[in-house]
Amino acid sequence: MSAALTPRPARRVPRWADVEPFLHLRRPAADAVSRRLARAVSIDDVEAMARRRVPGAVWDYVHSGSDAEIAMARNREAFERVELRPTVFGAVATPDLTTTMLGRPAASPFVLAPTGYTRLSHHTGECAVAAAAADAGVPYTLSTYATTSIPDLAAAAPGGRNWYQLYLMRDRGVSLAHLEQARVHGYEAVMLTVDTVVTGMKRKDRRNGFAIPPELTPRTLAGLARHPGWVGGILTSEPLRFATFPEGSEHARWGVSNALREQAIRPEDIAWVKERSGLPVVVKGVLTTQDARVAVDAGADAVVLSNHGGRQLDRAPVPIELLPEVVDALGDRAEVYVDSGVRSGGDAAAALAMGARGVLVGRPYLYGLMLGGRRGVDAVLEILRSELERTMCLLGVPDVGSLGPQHVRLRGDS
Repeated sequence: MSAALTPRPARRVPRWADVEPFLHLRRPAADAVSRRLARAVSIDDVEAMARRRVPGAVWDYVHSGSDAEIAMARNREAFERVELRPTVFGAVATPDLTTTMLGRPAASPFVLAPTGYTRLSHHTGECAVAAAAADAGVPYTLSTYATTSIPDLAAAAPGGRNWYQLYLMRDRGVSLAHLEQARVHGYEAVMLTVDTVVTGMKRKDRRNGFAIPPELTPRTLAGLARHPGWVGGILTSEPLRFATFPEGSEHARWGVSNALREQAIRPEDIAWVKERSGLPVVVKGVLTTQDARVAVDAGADAVVLSNHGGRQLDRAPVPIELLPEVVDALGDRAEVYVDSGVRSGGDAAAALAMGARGVLVGRPYLYGLMLGGRRGVDAVLEILRSELERTMCLLGVPDVGSLGPQHVRLRGDS
């Protein structure tokens, strides 16, 4: 039949029953934070909105990498090369995300990484992040350069899996005091960071004159004026300081950390930390198979393959690319974690399939903190959890232990 002779469908006036299904309007969110979080369906969304919530110097501190930011870019490029390979005959409706880390159960394979100066992102800082992690059933790691003290963090998340990140000091008495506080206040593990004998140079921080507390230059004053909410939160809460050190300690002064940190870390230091703390030791900042073996031989219970999110040695190796060979070299002698560039549940699935026990995330939860305080961190953790669950459904795997090399490859590898 020709188009000209095709009968037209009958026209009629729509009935209410036809229209009503389209008129289910969402109730407006009660407050601005809820409205922002309702629009966030990915970490990219959270990041884009978070940038508008803090002064430029704070954003640059969190977001930037060292030197030319080559390592930071390569971290993401590697994850973007990941190809996930589904098992089409293994349909799973509700995969099990639970796992064990350092011998204890976790609701999902995420660890919130240590980040210094967290209250810069939002005045609730480390306490909000630790509480969110506790409710999500995942570990949180408090930094040596935290803006919340070791006991105050424990009080904020008494039921949480709190780990303590240690920068080893030349004055071992300072480190001993930290280890004792962590032990007394119920921290589960010590994360010894070994890649920061000196601090990487972040060009944006240098240009901004970044410091804690913020230096009030004309440029920073202009940035503060554009963010009265952030300023109000900072001014009406405890003064910003490095809270793991006593007030007045030279270790709590901005700009002196390189001179005070241990700059010649040895394998024996791992055994020293383990003996003095009585806790499992996770060594973070490993970037070669040989160093991973040495760390485990010295007593490490786990290693974190990390280039510090591209914030230390620029052009450093990319952790996700090293993961299979390190896992193969260590076998069941120690757990292997990976960080630097993890931004989605798909990234986490790739790392788990390549042999990681868990993944560390840092910047994503800081973006959530900027956007909505504790609720923003909750939202980020839920985004990551739901993305991982959905990825596992589509891969056809019933639990995280079933993820394996058959499910992943890095495109471009032979």
